[in-house]
Amino acid sequence: MKQKSYTFSEIKQKIANYCVYQDRSHQEVEQKLKEFLLIPEAKEEIVLFLIAENYINEERFTRSYIRGKFYIKSWGKKKIANQLKMKGITEKLIRKCMDEINEQDYKTKILEIYRDYYDKLPSVAAYQKRSKTISYLIGKGYEYEDILEMLD
Repeated sequence: MKQKSYTFSEIKQKIANYCVYQDRSHQEVEQKLKEFLLIPEAKEEIVLFLIAENYINEERFTRSYIRGKFYIKSWGKKKIANQLKMKGITEKLIRKCMDEINEQDYKTKILEIYRDYYDKLPSVAAYQKRSKTISYLIGKGYEYEDILEMLD
């Protein structure tokens, strides 16, 4: 398959549109730039332009990602933090932005998911249902201590 060639300004505009569509991390933009055959200086110029024009903002991306994954996907803090680390976000920034999750909402979500999953399990012994449900919540990234605290 033949790759279409673009001018520098077309690539710059395409990458800007990519960032406008949804918040992107620096790493995601770098990955997207690899699709275009650019010299390192050109890539650097595009990235600097995107940062200067606020198309790329790591804190905004991190906050948006945390809100989306918690309120829409119902992920726990651990899973969100791990995914952000994989996207090249620093531990310090992740900790700073975790305040996007309201503590009361977090606890309510644990109970909500627990009840929902527990009720859907086939009828087996109560302790097995509880154990499977706790494992499910841990898999979604919730902390064991928080789960137990909400169940007591």
